Amino acid sequence: MSAYSPGLHVLATFAAPAGPLTNAAACRRFFDEQIAQLGLAKVGEVYHTFPNGSFTAVIGLTESHLSIHTWPEHGQATFDVFLSNYSRDNADRARALYAATLAFFGGAEISKTEVRR
Repeated sequence: MSAYSPGLHVLATFAAPAGPLTNAAACRRFFDEQIAQLGLAKVGEVYHTFPNGSFTAVIGLTESHLSIHTWPEHGQATFDVFLSNYSRDNADRARALYAATLAFFGGAEISKTEVRR
């Protein structure tokens, strides 16, 4: 049996000010910058903004995916990123992407779970 670990999945909920939680365009630019800086490869994306300004974003990566769902009316967001270890160990990149996202939104972590797949 192989000791291969498919990757790290980070699932989190955080509190944040309503402003960033309603700015899908800024989030898109931020995620694009992070994907490039971390050496990841985007293969597709969907952003949807709701009438109250909240948004959902799902970005497909060759390494797997990342997503965010915002609730500005509650000052919260949920976030997840799974990066596979197909060609390299990406656990540090998954953690770095979450930390950068928390900082970008001015967030305070409510909960975080790391699942080693």
